[in-house]
Amino acid sequence: MKICVYAISKNEEKFAEKWIKNMSEADEVIVLDSFSTDKTKEILEKYGAKVYQEEIKPWRFDKARNASLSHVPLDADICVCVDLDEVFEQGWRAKLESAWKIGTKQARYKYVWNHNEDGSEGVCFYSDKMHTRHDFAWINPVHEILRYTGQDKYDSVLVPDLCLHHYADITKPRSSYLPLLELSIQEDPTNDRNMHYLGREYMFYGKYNESIATLKKHLSMPNALWKDERSSSYRYIARCYKALNKKSLAIRYFKLACIEGVNLREPRLELAELYYSSKKYTDCLYVLLDLFKITNRNLTYISSPQCWSSYPHDLASICYYKLKDYSSALYHAEQALLLSPNDERIASNIRYFQYCLTKK
Repeated sequence: MKICVYAISKNEEKFAEKWIKNMSEADEVIVLDSFSTDKTKEILEKYGAKVYQEEIKPWRFDKARNASLSHVPLDADICVCVDLDEVFEQGWRAKLESAWKIGTKQARYKYVWNHNEDGSEGVCFYSDKMHTRHDFAWINPVHEILRYTGQDKYDSVLVPDLCLHHYADITKPRSSYLPLLELSIQEDPTNDRNMHYLGREYMFYGKYNESIATLKKHLSMPNALWKDERSSSYRYIARCYKALNKKSLAIRYFKLACIEGVNLREPRLELAELYYSSKKYTDCLYVLLDLFKITNRNLTYISSPQCWSSYPHDLASICYYKLKDYSSALYHAEQALLLSPNDERIASNIRYFQYCLTKK
């Protein structure tokens, strides 16, 4: 089985050597470089990558990835698209080959988008950038995805235990994202996924009214059916209203986010935080207790590691303390400490709640 990795790059010198060594399990490594001015090209070629240089003007991610894919040999069995700030856990090739069956055209695998301060996994979801050489093309100027262009049955597999880790370069600007998302919607106004991303991007830029209008448009689209993403649109609208100091509307849309995302902790935690900031501790606890009923974490990009950390129990313990329910405060502080055993503040809270119970 011939497996080829392909990528795009520009000024990735800090990642290049680690990346190319990590990709050594592939038969070939192809990189389309946009005329890096550092040593990216030299490092990649030193360790065996085939580097082609081309300037994509105007820049768009789908054109760049398709240009990179075009250099992959036609006899490749599997193409693996990996950015230079991403690395696989060792043994990825054997896992991929084992899962790939006759008729398979695409593979999904665990993707760790970011990491917590202690190095543990942060946001995780499934990615699907492994595919056959033919019958696939990249679409969308940004937040690009693979489109299947073949006529035969389209089969995909999940590769157990295969994991790709992302270590983003936070110094790189994301200024191109907003105009590319606007372009994406101009090209395809029915693209519900990028309509959602556009609304989120407006929120990131502090363009709250534009964000609200765009996210409401996303929610009105007949093809916007994924409830988790719909819940996120409601949640981002709520964030915008909160930023605009329209608290009642923020509460309303956080509640709508909870209704839409019955399996999601994220909207519940943000609603609880809003109640807590308003000193509505009973309301905050009501939402948190509903949050604790959700025990399965879905691996999607929407899942926030904070929701599964010690933080919700920590917040609940403080609310119970404010309400002078020291027994419940102690219980939730102990649950928080189980999740963050080295947190001295939580440990100190436990000792104080124990003291409060003795004085009761």
